[in-house]
Amino acid sequence: MIYVTGVRLQAHHVRTATFDTRWRGLDPSQVHDYLNRIADELDRLHRELTTTNTEAERIRQALRQWQSRHAGCRHTAPGSPNSRWPR
Repeated sequence: MIYVTGVRLQAHHVRTATFDTRWRGLDPSQVHDYLNRIADELDRLHRELTTTNTEAERIRQALRQWQSRHAGCRHTAPGSPNSRWPR
């Protein structure tokens, strides 16, 4: 089995993993079925991570825009002398 250090595990790493054979070892078809399930889950998680990072960046940009638009605004409590709210 090949393990690459410093690189995130990707689905294709799992799908292409190879194992030494032994006289009394695990059933190769069960091992490959399990590795395929893990690879599918990795694919799903990577897609979810990409979607989440994209959404987080969109929210960060919206917050920056909001902060820029409201940089000069001052908050006053309702009922204070400078408030636009009636007492």
